[in-house]
Amino acid sequence: MSRKNLVKYLTFLVLILLKTSAAYAQKFDFANPLNAGKLKTESDTVWKKIEFGANLNQGSFSSNWTGGGVNSVALGLFFNALNEKKKGKNSWRNDFQSQYGVVRNKGQQSRKNADRLFFDTKYNRALSGKWSLFANVNFLSQFGNGYNYVENGDSAMVRNKVSGILAPAYLTEAIGIEYRPVPYFFIDLAPGALRQTIVIDTNLYVNTPDQKNYGVPIGKRVRTEAALIQLVANFDKDIAKDVNLKFRYLLFSSFQHPLNIDNRLDAMLTAKVNKYVNVNLGGILVYDQDQSKDVQFAQALSIGFLYAF
Repeated sequence: MSRKNLVKYLTFLVLILLKTSAAYAQKFDFANPLNAGKLKTESDTVWKKIEFGANLNQGSFSSNWTGGGVNSVALGLFFNALNEKKKGKNSWRNDFQSQYGVVRNKGQQSRKNADRLFFDTKYNRALSGKWSLFANVNFLSQFGNGYNYVENGDSAMVRNKVSGILAPAYLTEAIGIEYRPVPYFFIDLAPGALRQTIVIDTNLYVNTPDQKNYGVPIGKRVRTEAALIQLVANFDKDIAKDVNLKFRYLLFSSFQHPLNIDNRLDAMLTAKVNKYVNVNLGGILVYDQDQSKDVQFAQALSIGFLYAF
């Protein structure tokens, strides 16, 4: 895929987001700010949720602390927006999630400990109470560069770039069938989905020999795969008072390598201490042989500020 076509894809995503936002803005009740998050509508069913927050973690040890330790400070920011609109047999769902965090240990450079940029837009046409046909576009990437840190001969740390925005990024177009037994859980099944793996930095492979340039041929910026099957399971529910669990599981099997199945699980457990303070426990599991032969795992526990409406 050429850079020109790549730009077209990304422009298409942005236009969808802007068009949808504009449509909702026209119906928003600006006359009454207390109705934030609610839309003027009679025949439509609308659910909207926006949340943002910040988490700060800090630890310090005296120079004679016998148990060992290192002074550190970490800051994390996130912004999520979700809206769903249903009219008759037609429904539209937009889901945006973003997270970025850095940590700094004494004597070391600042490093990322969280970075995710996710957008999913989907149209459904109901077949029955629980089944529907769907068409969707999904985008996944990150905000900033990621580095691998190694020591040189002088015991100094040298950083090598191993990722960045659009390096890699994943753009997926899918048409299939959805099963939604309850409002907070659905499973999407999409044979023949198309996925573009994007690595806009053609020199990234120099620092990522184990990742094989994330599956993109050396010298190319995009690799397109057709799915034998793609499955997505999504859950978002308050499982107890002031405790929310959300997860998204993705399975992707390509026609070219049907047994090399890619798996990714993103999960977040959020507990509200009070109106503005929350505790978050998040985790990511990835198994993708284009990145590593082993299962990759990331986990973070934090406390901070949350505002939702």
